[in-house]
This record gives sequence, structure tokens and C-alpha cells, in this order.
Amino acid sequence: MVRVAVLDDYQSVALEVVDWSALDGRAEITAFHEHLPGEDAVADALVGFEVVVAMRERTAFPASLLRRLPHLRLLVTTGMRNSSIDLPAAEELGITICGTDSVASSTVEHTWALILAWSRHIVEESANMSAGRWQTTLGNGLAGKTLGIVGLGRIGSAVAAVGNAFGMRVVAWSQNLTTERADAAGAELVGFHELLADSDVVTVHLVLSDRTRLLIGAPEIARMRPSALLVNTSRGPVIDFVAVTAAVSSGALAGAAVDVYDKEPPAVDHPLRSTPGVLATPHLGYVTRGVYEVFYGQAVEDVVAFLDGSPVRRISP
Repeated sequence: MVRVAVLDDYQSVALEVVDWSALDGRAEITAFHEHLPGEDAVADALVGFEVVVAMRERTAFPASLLRRLPHLRLLVTTGMRNSSIDLPAAEELGITICGTDSVASSTVEHTWALILAWSRHIVEESANMSAGRWQTTLGNGLAGKTLGIVGLGRIGSAVAAVGNAFGMRVVAWSQNLTTERADAAGAELVGFHELLADSDVVTVHLVLSDRTRLLIGAPEIARMRPSALLVNTSRGPVIDFVAVTAAVSSGALAGAAVDVYDKEPPAVDHPLRSTPGVLATPHLGYVTRGVYEVFYGQAVEDVVAFLDGSPVRRISP
């Protein structure tokens, strides 16, 4: 019987949100509820498994790790893009990589949850209500303000639609964005520096790459308004968190709302966890029941198809 590992099942729901019975009698499934810290721990835990189901980029699979997993035949990633997997190494080792569909709306909703919660001091006011206090902060409205979107793809375009619904001026920039694409999304194409300088809210929706890593650091933050909010629900390394926390702490930037980190889970003493003015959530952008139903449901399909000799949704280098 094939051994299947399901990694990083933090909420212990992977085997409950969808039906895995298609693998009854064919596979023995083990869910790991705690993150395996470091390559040695992952190698030791997975050495006897033929199939691994990875949740997004929570666990990295570099070439060095893949070579330590001699029984691994299939690696399933939720989503169709995973920069934490060394695809050429997997191909060289004869390991099949398959993916699943994803749901963009979940991250869009969480982006706006962060913007609204920070702007209206929802976390602080809720805590104050529990403590018996009443109306202790003054919120900031969004109508008439400028929303700057860095990356106007599927998620960024949906974020733009909500910004327009709130009556905001929406501007956007990315390396390859055209006026036609910006217009279609209800946004105004501007230069990167202009976006930073003019926006009351800057929200980042870019894929991590060599071009986007540390795209927003101290020089870029210095161009932003001291009253502005910086939001990141894309990938942690797109933004220099040291520069962000320094700017928020000094008052050079009013605040930041982040859902992604340079290393996940971040260390307990990571500054983004505790800096006043930073609203931090534990990468919840895609963590909804509906998204998990898609991820795990199609992961089951991937494993069944592979065992039947006809892999689906294959990902190649």
C-alpha cells in the first residue's frame, strides 16, 4: 500500500474537509499537523513515503532534500505554482509534480479585511470593548483616498474593483503593466515612484521572483506618505520587513498590514509580530473552507490519477 503524507495541516482539517475514500485500500494517509522545522526534520519524517501533499510553500523541497527521499514518486502542491520546489531536480530524479486549482477571491477578501481593520482600529476597539471601554480611537475613511496596487493580475484586479466600489482613486503599477490592462481593471497606470508617493494605501500583489524580491525597502518606503498604510498579502520577501518595522516604529510610516513573512511560520520574536502599528495575521489569505475543499479535493484526484498511471495537472520545469 502506498504511503501518503499530508504536510502542514495546521488546523487538523485536511482529512475532514473532503472525501479521501477514493484512496481506500490503495493508500495509507498520514497528516502532519506541526510544521517540520528544517531539512533534516523533513527528510527524517518523509523518508518512507511515496507520495507527499504539500500545502502551498509552507515546506521547501530543494534538490538536496529531494535526493534524501529515495521512495518519493509524487509530490502534489496545492496551487499550480510553488517556488519552494526545485522542479528541475524533481524531473531529474523521476519525481512527478502535480498541482491543483486555486481561488483568488479568498486573498482579495483578506486584503480588504486587513485594510478595513487597520483603518478603523477594529482589533484595538474590540479589545477595548471586552475591557469595558468605549470609543477610544478615531478611524480613517477610504472614500476619496488613493489606493496604489503593485501588481494588477487576477488578485490585484479584484482588489481594484473593491477600491472603486469604496469610491477610491485606484492607481497601479507593475513591470509589464499596460495602459489597456490597467483601464480594463478600473485603474490608472502610473510610475512606481509616483504610486508610492501619491497613495494612502499601498497593497502588493506580485509573484516572488528575482525582480520582485525586496522590491520595497527603505528607499521606497521613504517615498511614501507618513500617513500611509502598506499592505502585503503576496509573498513576504517582496518587502524588507526590517525597513517596514523601522519606518512604522519611527513614525515615518503610519502602519503596515501583513499576512506573509520572510520565513513561515515566523519566529516568536519576529518584529512584525509585536511592532505597534503593524497588523499581522498568520498567512490567512487562502485559509478558508472553500479553498481547502478545492486544494485537498483535487489533491485526492491527483493521487488517484497518478496511481492509475495517468497523472493530471502536471507541473513541469
